[in-house]
Parts: sequence; C-alpha cells; structure tokens
Amino acid sequence: MTPLPSPTALIDRFGRKVDYLRISITDRCDFRCVYCMAEDMTFLPRSQILTLEEIETLAEAFVELGVKKIRVTGGEPLVRKGALNLLTNIGRIEGLKELVITTNGSQLVNMASQLKDSGVKRINISLDTLDADKFKAITRTGDLHQVLSGIQAVKAAGFEHTKINAVILKDRNHLEVNDLVQYAVDNEIDISFIEEMPLGIVGQHDRSEAYYSSALIQADLSQKFSLVPSVEKTGGPSNYFKVSGTQTRVGFISPHSDNFCSTCNRVRLTVEGRLLLCLGNEHSVDLKEVLRAYPGDKDKLKQAIIDAMLIKPEKHEFNIHEQPVILRYMNMTGG
Repeated sequence: MTPLPSPTALIDRFGRKVDYLRISITDRCDFRCVYCMAEDMTFLPRSQILTLEEIETLAEAFVELGVKKIRVTGGEPLVRKGALNLLTNIGRIEGLKELVITTNGSQLVNMASQLKDSGVKRINISLDTLDADKFKAITRTGDLHQVLSGIQAVKAAGFEHTKINAVILKDRNHLEVNDLVQYAVDNEIDISFIEEMPLGIVGQHDRSEAYYSSALIQADLSQKFSLVPSVEKTGGPSNYFKVSGTQTRVGFISPHSDNFCSTCNRVRLTVEGRLLLCLGNEHSVDLKEVLRAYPGDKDKLKQAIIDAMLIKPEKHEFNIHEQPVILRYMNMTGG
C-alpha cells in the first residue's frame, strides 16, 4: 500500500496554496433572494446531506492538511438545528486560526452573543438595500428591521470585524450604494459590493441587463466618498479601499470585471458533501461517499482531499450574457 503523503499544505497544479474552506451546513433558508434561488425551491432530503458529525470530521481533516480559515455558510446556516454546537466544535479544532460565518442576519437578534461565545471571529451579513419595500422584493420573505436589529446585536456582542455584503443589480438597488456605505460608516463596520454570479437559472431578471460592475459602483461612490486603496486582505477575493477619515473599508468582489482566479486559495464543501474545487466550474469530489464508505478512516479521507487538488481548474468561465453552465443555485453551492 502506498503510504499517505503528509504535506504541510494543499497545493494545486498551478502552485496555489489552499488554506481557506467554505462549508455549507444547509441548503435551506428563510429568505428567497431573487439572485440566489427560485421562489419555489425544493430542498434536499435529510438523507442526502452531511450530518453535523460528518461536517466536523471533514473540518478536522482540512485543518490537519493546512487550512487556516473556515467560513460556515448556507443557505442560511443559523436555521440548521445544532448549528451553534457545530460552530463551537469547529472553533476548538487545533490549528484553525479563524472561524467566520456568512448569514442573512435573520437570526442574529437572538443568536449574536451565542455566536461570539462559540468562537466565531467575524460575521458577514447580506444586506442589499436599506429600503424596506425593496428588501422585501429582493428577499421575497425577509424583514429589513429584523436584519438591522441583528446588526446592532452583533455590534453589541463585540466581534472582531463585521461586514455587510451587498449584491448590486442595475435598476434594482444600484442607486443605493452611497447610502449603504454611509450606513457602514455610521455603524463603524465594513462593506463589500459583489457582482452577481451566474449560478442557477433565475426567472425574475435578465442577468446581463441587471449587471452593474464594480467600476461603476466605485465611480458612484467617488461622488461622495474618498476611497484610498488598501493592502489589507481577509483571505477572500475582496479588493479593499479605506473610506478616508473613517475606520470603514469598502471591498469589491468582481468575478466578471476583475478576475481573481490567479490568487484563489479557496475550496467549497456543499451540504451534500461535494468538494467544489471552483465556484464557476463543476470539478468536484464526493467526500460524503468517502466518509461513508470508510467510516473512521481519516487517512483515506485526507488522501481524497489531497488528490482533489489535481483537478482544481485554473479559472472560472462566468459569462453574464449567456444562460449559466452551472445550474446549481447559490444556496446549494454555499454562499
């Protein structure tokens, strides 16, 4: 039998070091955002998703292979029963430097302090508009006041960093970018603007017509704010600017206009146990199958992860003007 390699890091065939894992712990969500999923989504049956224990085992294996940062996502991760205990257990893994979470904010009023106690360092909160009616239209089911109250609860809990994520769509919320930055400044938090990613077929808007580039957002912001380029990074794809005279950073995630694949350090684990090697490609390995075929054999699991690095593609092939090649929705992919 060939002995298991013991690398100090996961390296793909393009020389990129993978030290950041995003884990989706559920495909379910209490919102139905128009760019994320269909209004009448059918969610996965329980038998097809990873158990909490399996997720913890996978997290341990990745950390042992050099992953330093884990982001827990969904769907909406905080709607899964047992999420807080899972986060606590992941946060205790020796060698993990940072545990963070992305949420829609709906559960934060009641859970912010518990998340802080669980070991979560930073929280990203999706917030695309400050207009209650628009918020309802974009999320279909969400309550803006509930999310804003959740942000205040996070501030009170004292997390190291809090950030808003805003997906900007032309003629839906692109006129609000200055208001969103002002809200971030007023609350001494950060904000990232995200170009919509063409995942899953959505029927409520034409993505090519709704596309609003990071450059256009930056031009809009320059009318009100002075943005100073920053060298700060958080391990993700955002390019950051500091709002002059404040503590707020403004980030831009630009999969279309400023491809960031050459520095990709990330892989994603879906709630089904598929290890996605690229957000914009279907290259993947079924780690759930390995877990269940070889229960308790962590060496076999780690070897599967090591081997997966050989199929991580060089770049995504997003095209905003065509129907998506990737048919899975964002909630199925993991935030």
